[in-house]
Amino acid sequence: MIQREYPMNNGFSTGEEDSRGNSDQICCLVDDNERCRRPAGNASYSKRIQKTVAQRRLKLNIDPQARHTYICDYHKTMIQCARTKQRRPKDSEDDSNEAEMDTPDVDWFQLQVNTLRRYKRHYKVPTRPGLNKAQLAEVIQKHFKSLPVNEKDVMAYFIYMVKTNGNKLDQKNGINSDSV
Repeated sequence: MIQREYPMNNGFSTGEEDSRGNSDQICCLVDDNERCRRPAGNASYSKRIQKTVAQRRLKLNIDPQARHTYICDYHKTMIQCARTKQRRPKDSEDDSNEAEMDTPDVDWFQLQVNTLRRYKRHYKVPTRPGLNKAQLAEVIQKHFKSLPVNEKDVMAYFIYMVKTNGNKLDQKNGINSDSV
């Protein structure tokens, strides 16, 4: 077998060998101190993926002897699953940041000023007079994140409304979905 020498840059390939395809390449990762022997796919071990691996504390490292940064489909799937898997809140941690992580991201700055004012009036959010749109959106965002939500009740009510083809507005107007 002929060994080809390709220029390397800090252990990463320069890309010249990539033109010959990766059919003979194996995964560039070391999984729990053992080099992976699976065939490399077209997924690359980028800086973003390295950050995900570090954050999720996966026991994956790039082999310094590897001449490329391609990873196998097994490790690609493992990293994707780790990225999408939500971390469960720990009972021992009473972090104030935990509540902020659980709330959905609502871009209050995209709403119209009248909508923000209606929200403020409906929930009786105390503000000083003369706020501009950005200040009002910020105050409302803080209020929204502070609202307690019982997820179990919300889900039960949602499922009930879907099954009965109900609408919250129908209940306020005294219209029953059975009579329609």
